[in-house]
Amino acid sequence: MRQYVHGYSDREAGRLADQADSVRELIHGDTFFAPGDRVLEPGCGIGAQTFPLARCFPQVRFTSFDLSAGSLERASASMGEVANVNLLRADLMTPPFKEGEFDVVLVSYLLEHVPDPARALAIMQRLLKPGGKLYVVEGDHGSCYFHPETDPARRAWACLIEVQRRLEGDSLIGRRLYPLLTEAGFADVKVSPRMVYADESRPHLMVAFVEKTIVPMVQGAREAALEWGLIDADTFDRGIDDLMTVSQAPGGAFCYTFFKATASQPETRGR
Repeated sequence: MRQYVHGYSDREAGRLADQADSVRELIHGDTFFAPGDRVLEPGCGIGAQTFPLARCFPQVRFTSFDLSAGSLERASASMGEVANVNLLRADLMTPPFKEGEFDVVLVSYLLEHVPDPARALAIMQRLLKPGGKLYVVEGDHGSCYFHPETDPARRAWACLIEVQRRLEGDSLIGRRLYPLLTEAGFADVKVSPRMVYADESRPHLMVAFVEKTIVPMVQGAREAALEWGLIDADTFDRGIDDLMTVSQAPGGAFCYTFFKATASQPETRGR
């Protein structure tokens, strides 16, 4: 992985936590682990997905890893009394685990940042036992709609997509989960859209998802977008202001779709 498009700042750590809190039931309400499961979580980041799930499933053992030492430090600091999570620093492309070591692999918002998601999935598949389960959650920035919509806001949003593309990521990967998983050889692949919709009748979502998750996410692409000449500073900043107006102005509305996939490792591995 070349670079995490959103960076590793304190603001980004807060954004990840706010995002996880705002859509936890939508994304993980149907995530299930059996007692005794060994769960592998690549790209755990600050543990925003990890620790709430670990508390819900105390009889499950999580092995959660990330490439960023700073993210792992934040995760460790927020771990509290959670006892069923093992945090470690590792690279997904050269994982220090045995073939078939895990019952479940849990992937949240990782494949969009990986230059070769097909290879990443092949590695994850090797780490799953025959019959093991895979959960994958990814967003799709092409699914974003909002009102009021302005040209600066749309251009700022487009910068986020282009910056991630230039960093060898794919912020539109949500729509590709089904073909990626089937081509990787997983069985029983099922993908479901998880739409977040917020308007003034849902003020909590407007604040937690739009103001604290979406707007900071776009802001994180500002430096690279200006450096690469994708947009001028005034237009980008007006776009950020306009996105914030979606949350704060009467009549504002925002819609975004995540995609969640489940799949399994075939009982008999292909050769």
